[in-house]
Amino acid sequence: MKYFLLIIFVLIIWAVVVEPNILVVKKITIKNKDLSGLKVVFASDFHIKPYERYRLRRIIKTINKQNPDVILLGGDYVNGHNPGFTLLPEDIAKELSKLKADYGIYTVLGNHDCWQCRYRITKELSANGIIVLENENKNTGKFTIAGVEDMQTAHPDVKKALAGAKDPVILLTHSPDVFPDVPGNVALTLAGHTHGGQIVPPNGKPIVVPSVYGARYAYGFKKENNKLIYISKGLGSSTIPARFNCFPEIVVINFV
Repeated sequence: MKYFLLIIFVLIIWAVVVEPNILVVKKITIKNKDLSGLKVVFASDFHIKPYERYRLRRIIKTINKQNPDVILLGGDYVNGHNPGFTLLPEDIAKELSKLKADYGIYTVLGNHDCWQCRYRITKELSANGIIVLENENKNTGKFTIAGVEDMQTAHPDVKKALAGAKDPVILLTHSPDVFPDVPGNVALTLAGHTHGGQIVPPNGKPIVVPSVYGARYAYGFKKENNKLIYISKGLGSSTIPARFNCFPEIVVINFV
């Protein structure tokens, strides 16, 4: 019995203290002649707690180290539902202003951002050089970044977000559940929200995935009807302050 309890104790320490603080840089190559040579860094679901400024700085330093051409962010910067559970949006945005990319930094907001302080965090991110996309798009001269509003707290409109967009287009969404509505001309959709399930048993099947499609869009690459989406495992934790078999990740996408 004592060995069993020791194993349980070690697993809890791993899931609560160790794994959430491991940062994986996942590198992916995608063939797309229209975007060939472009390096994208995608990060999502930060969930920065009041005492985690160092973790945020480590994430930013790691992103910049990848020398990205463009940085795309999937939202959920704040943690929890209560302002007392998160680093102030002003502080988060100020730290994120240190991100560097030739074509800029673009983001959508997540459900936690909108529950807590949608307009406040939009204002702070914008003031610090981060372009917030809410059912709209921005063209860089070589490609277009489009973004939709959060599905739980607002009204994502893929058609509106893509209105007037010039190909090639990369679409940002917090929730992957909008993917069935994405047209085939979008080169890549990037999403977060699911945290990869956050707690994943050894069989690789997440226990809970916050999606109406269950584990269909839990994490990773999915190709449907010649459309491509990547769902990130995210960086932070939500509801349960733990991760197991689901490492926090920053995604580097190289188009060739």
